Amino acid sequence: MDKEQNPAYLAAAEEYRRFGSDAEAAIARLMRIPVSLHCWQGDDVRGFEGKGSLDGGIQATGNYPGAATNVKELMSDIETAASLIPGKLRLNLHACYAVPDFGRRSDRDSLKPEDFRVWVDFAKRLGMGIDFNPTFFSHPMVKNGLTLSSPDDEVREFWIRHGICCLRIAEYFARETGSRCLVNFWIPDGLKDVPADRYSPRARFADSMDRILDSGYDRDLVSVSLESKVFGIGVESYTVGSAEFCNSYALTRGLVPLMDNGHYHPTESVADKIPSMLLFCDRVALHVTRGVRWDSDHVVRFDDEIRDIAMEIARAGDPDAFFLALDYFDASINRIAAWVSGARSFRKALLYAFLFPHEKAAELQENAEFTDLFVLTEEFKTAPFAAVWEEYCRRSGVEPGIEWLDSVKQYEKKVTSKR
Repeated sequence: MDKEQNPAYLAAAEEYRRFGSDAEAAIARLMRIPVSLHCWQGDDVRGFEGKGSLDGGIQATGNYPGAATNVKELMSDIETAASLIPGKLRLNLHACYAVPDFGRRSDRDSLKPEDFRVWVDFAKRLGMGIDFNPTFFSHPMVKNGLTLSSPDDEVREFWIRHGICCLRIAEYFARETGSRCLVNFWIPDGLKDVPADRYSPRARFADSMDRILDSGYDRDLVSVSLESKVFGIGVESYTVGSAEFCNSYALTRGLVPLMDNGHYHPTESVADKIPSMLLFCDRVALHVTRGVRWDSDHVVRFDDEIRDIAMEIARAGDPDAFFLALDYFDASINRIAAWVSGARSFRKALLYAFLFPHEKAAELQENAEFTDLFVLTEEFKTAPFAAVWEEYCRRSGVEPGIEWLDSVKQYEKKVTSKR
């Protein structure tokens, strides 16, 4: 349905003009913004290495039936989810999802680009770029909860080799897809109880990262990000990769700082951090999730926190200033519905933010017209957003309303329930 045939959208666009907003421009802007869809929602972060339970402060909770058990199933689930999500998508992979040819087993320190050939073919078919993550958890070489910060040289060397392998794989992804690859480093290293030495593990982590980066990578093809965290299960008292460490390291090495909004104290706001980071770096990466009292990676909702993050993305103006990705894994509900609903909620937040009259609001703030600013912000909340969202979905070729859930249930009946 085009806009001339959609009176609800035309009426909504007129209402937004009263606020000083351009609905057409907001839709067009959102059409250009890619979001990276995380493969690990489909199988509870298990990957294809035959491992059982997770470690490294990560836990997927719930036992909803139908999780993907192999690459064919996972690709089918991703493609089904992608068909119900409006807008451009990228594919976000973890290293533990390698698929070596002819049954060859590659440990993580010897992974090769060809171990991901099937993913490249899949991404090309769907018109997706690929982002990548080394996997520093759920492996026998995670000793005493440590990887790149380990005092054990054998352990540390193993994980340094893994990091170097992942840079080569990221270059391969970028060359094959014609799209820059973001490779994100996050390690689970830390201690359960109060540490006697906070400095040395961080010094080893910095040295390990330096050695990985010194192996060289094509900066025209690959961007490297570093992700911090407050704590995880089993590392409640001390996290080596704290926000201060990761941001300082990223900014002094020309990397991209990555903020996961579940990786901070509950009273901290990633939305508030975004403009500060953009003053000192060209790009910021975000993992969008929903923490409930801790980094529990709940499915993203169209809630205040996500809208606040989207508002700062919109205010930044430059669409190239962000790498945007989703990061949650919920095994308590249908996994494909979790993918779709979370991605659509983040898209809704971005559209809401693109509709907001930021220039007008900023002018009111600069002129100390705080009453007008307060009223504008409150009245905007009841503008006819649903009609604009429905128009955006129609132009993207997906169902605008809850009808998409029927497609997921049919897929569950025909496919996932038989696993």
